[in-house]
Amino acid sequence: MTKYTEEERRILAYLHDSASRGEQYLRSKTIADAIGLTAKQVGSRLPNLAEKSEEVDIEKWGRARSTTWRVSRSTA
Repeated sequence: MTKYTEEERRILAYLHDSASRGEQYLRSKTIADAIGLTAKQVGSRLPNLAEKSEEVDIEKWGRARSTTWRVSRSTA
């Protein structure tokens, strides 16, 4: 069983809810605003969560002014 910090659990809960509506493209700031963290706090945790999360697939998608993350339900 994977151990998550409180911030990671909050991020994953938001991502899981978003992914339940289908594939989503999100920015750290959007996630941060919704759960009461800073974009930096979210952005620094997403790469780690992408590797260890089994609930949702998180993929670094694009980078314009800020990174976009593709989030979908895990198929595993």
